[in-house]
Formats: sequence, structure tokens, C-alpha cells
Amino acid sequence: MRLAVLLLALGLAACTGDTATSPGGPVDRRIVLAPGEVAVIPEAGITLRFDRVLGDSRCPADAVCIQAGDAIVRIVAQSFGEAPISYELHTGNMAPVRHRDLTIALETLSPYPFSGRTIQPGDYRATVRVTR
Repeated sequence: MRLAVLLLALGLAACTGDTATSPGGPVDRRIVLAPGEVAVIPEAGITLRFDRVLGDSRCPADAVCIQAGDAIVRIVAQSFGEAPISYELHTGNMAPVRHRDLTIALETLSPYPFSGRTIQPGDYRATVRVTR
């Protein structure tokens, strides 16, 4: 019985106060996701899901283009206990989005296209950075 009370007290003490892993503290997390993959970021109080690539018009690496093109990545962020929110991140401008008090930025989308080779939807990997 004493052990159970001690464990309960330790558990309650661990849940109070600000810690490095409590939502609201500093966040600087880099995540690589495949389409459909979900990452839980406890220190940010969110989950992130790479939904899919909506379009990829990037200039192939083995071609000469007038414009660099753009790929659009849909990311779904969900704060714990709230409804999910979709965001579109572009490789063309690499502009981050704000989700509550967090910044979500697309760092890279791979693989990079080459002429004559089609990228299958499941082959994409999005590298995303979440910061506060």
C-alpha cells in the first residue's frame, strides 16, 4: 500500500510544473515523414501528418528551365484535444506556416525530379521543422 501511494505521489509530481517536454516549452524538432505518416511531438502538444503532395512542377535536375517550379505539400497539424487543421507548404517559396504558437516549415521534399522518371506518391519524403 505504501508503495502504491509513493508511486502515485511521484506520478502526480511528474505531471506538475514546466518541463522540457510539456507543451508551452521550447520546441525545435526536425521530422522526416512519408505520405500518410504521423509524428507525435509531445513538447509541442501536436501531431503532424504528411497527407500528400498535391502537385509537383519542380524543374527536373537534369533539365534547364526558365522557372524553378513548385511542389505543394499538404501537412495536417492537430493540437492535442482539438480538430485537425490542413496547411499547404510550397517548395517554391519555402514560407512557413503558423499553427497556434508554433512555426511549421518545409525544409526539403525528396526525391528531386529527373526527366523521364515519374515519382510515385508513396516515394515522397517531407522534411519538416517545428519550432517555438
